[in-house]
Amino acid sequence: MPSISLTNTTTATNSSDSKKEKKMKKKVTLESQETDPMMVSIKKEKKKEKEKKKRKAVEFDDEEERSETSSELCEPVNLKKSKKAKVEEEEEEVKAGDPNAVTRFRISEPLRETLKKRGIEALFPIQARTFEDILNGGDLVGRARTGQGKTLAFVLPILESLVNGPAKASRKTGYGRPPSVLVLLPTRELATQVFDDFKVYGGAMGLNSCCVYGGASYQPQEFALKRGVDVVVGTPGRTKDHIEKGNIDLSLLKFRVLDEADEMLRMGFVEDVELILGKVKDVNKVQTLLFSATLPGWVKQISSKFLKPTKKTIDLVGNEKMKASTNVRHIVLPCSTSAIPQVIPDIICCYASGGRTIIFTEKRESANELSGLLPGARALHGEIQQSQREVTLSGFRSGKFLTLVATNVAARGLDINDVQLIIQCEPPNDVEAYIHRSGRTGRAGNSGVAVMLYDPRRSNISKIQRESGVKFEHITAPKAEDIAKAVGVEAAETIIRVSDSVIPAFKSAAEDLLSTSGLSAVELLAKALAKATGYTEIKSRSLLSSMENHVTLLLESGKPIYTPSFAFSVLRRILPEDKVESVTGMTLTTDGNGAVFDVKKEDVDTFLAAQENGAGVSIEVVKTLPSLQEREQQRGRFGGGGRGRGGFGDRSGGNRFSGSRGGGFSDRRNSSGGFKGRNNGNKW
Repeated sequence: MPSISLTNTTTATNSSDSKKEKKMKKKVTLESQETDPMMVSIKKEKKKEKEKKKRKAVEFDDEEERSETSSELCEPVNLKKSKKAKVEEEEEEVKAGDPNAVTRFRISEPLRETLKKRGIEALFPIQARTFEDILNGGDLVGRARTGQGKTLAFVLPILESLVNGPAKASRKTGYGRPPSVLVLLPTRELATQVFDDFKVYGGAMGLNSCCVYGGASYQPQEFALKRGVDVVVGTPGRTKDHIEKGNIDLSLLKFRVLDEADEMLRMGFVEDVELILGKVKDVNKVQTLLFSATLPGWVKQISSKFLKPTKKTIDLVGNEKMKASTNVRHIVLPCSTSAIPQVIPDIICCYASGGRTIIFTEKRESANELSGLLPGARALHGEIQQSQREVTLSGFRSGKFLTLVATNVAARGLDINDVQLIIQCEPPNDVEAYIHRSGRTGRAGNSGVAVMLYDPRRSNISKIQRESGVKFEHITAPKAEDIAKAVGVEAAETIIRVSDSVIPAFKSAAEDLLSTSGLSAVELLAKALAKATGYTEIKSRSLLSSMENHVTLLLESGKPIYTPSFAFSVLRRILPEDKVESVTGMTLTTDGNGAVFDVKKEDVDTFLAAQENGAGVSIEVVKTLPSLQEREQQRGRFGGGGRGRGGFGDRSGGNRFSGSRGGGFSDRRNSSGGFKGRNNGNKW
């Protein structure tokens, strides 16, 4: 026991000494912390943090006392401040990450908010490259590929200059004020769209705009001009009329803008444009901006004549070979004129992805005929009244219909971001037209598809490819399996969406069908999907002309085939005349050793058997279309077209588009809303 007592006493003594030592160490540590500058700073920061938290709690309590609404409907003041700080922090991150972020430019808050509402957080390259130069007051020539945002490239800096920049001091306000800005554009459609941008963004800055163009009532435009406007947007003809009648006073003009200058030249507005630009007497007080996708000779000449020598040129195309949009998949597809109505619905089905389609024709008569053959489509061309054109464009934008058939009147200025597909019924007369037509898709950073139909005997695809820098993808008309895949997905989704409540009612019939049809469940479902989409029979289609129930054959004779006439003479030696006369689309291959042509499906065996009648003659069904000679090659090398069977031998006798129904399947039915619903009984 004594030993135990002794041990406990010792332990207690040691414990007491240990506590004293810890206290002494703690005291020394505290004293050293009080003298250590770093520790003193840390203590102060901790004290401030505690006081800050205490203040926040008080603010929160005060806010609860002031509010009788629930906590879900009333945010504390400190939380609102926190949210604001977070937004500012996010904006700084965007600014740091994207050199073209809106926050990096001298764009005021009203414009930033308007841009943000439209989903624009960064400027396109042409906008970013030209913004400071325009805002600083310099003349400028801007060039970028079509669809790359040239309109906002001048709208934004002009508005900033008028309200917050160099043009602010001398800008007039009040009733009857003359315009500070004049913008000239080649078409009514483009003028109204640029006007819409000035109306939206200028409205946010307190500025008023007016649009003047032919085909619309004159008096409302005159009244708006006399009342006073800040911005006038117009086409050359109507703008000139208003100037000559004294409705537009250019004496205090600060900006004059020529947009789509190359199209002004093509449409014959040279004299009107030069007259209007020449009405400005004191050119030193006016800032002139010229925007164009291409720079032909007249555009360069007018920039030298009307822009100051100190002008800057911002060229985002330069000497690059590719002039067309790089966001577009460029496709060429051989097709006869009479097969156009047959193949177009299938192209839309496979490439439009449910989006909008614009089809271009060379003549307004063709636009009218084709729009009548395509259910749900609408025509747009220069002979249509302006009021109806505006209704048509409004319906196209809003999605009331998804297919627009247009002449070149729509090639410029249709700035609709979700046009997925462009179809050109034939190659245009010049390369610039192709660039601008195909540029109606793939806009504002989106992707798109441009399909051009052509007759190799009448067209020169190589010239367009060479001068535009486009590398065309050569394809044939969509095959039955391609169409089935495209529409089958949609049909399957439709079936899945059918209510489960119908299953008991149809289950017995389905079981009977499965047991008696002799088909598997997958085969029956495949037939059901075909019926649901309106495709009930697969038809063959020519690779050469896209005609239904035609097959493309390749003829070789063991020696070069220099002319179509020689190819016909070979066929005449081994086939009856009536069969030779039924041949269409005779076209020579690029290597000069063969010729391809179309025959009716039921005549294929006759032609294949006939090769036995000629020594060295070979006839076979084409699986892949070989490279074909184009018009220029045939003229340059062979000096003519032989029998002159006119390419694909259209024998429609009147209607340019004589095809009656579409594509690789028959029994198609289309709704009036485009080419997606095929269930209302309308046939091609």
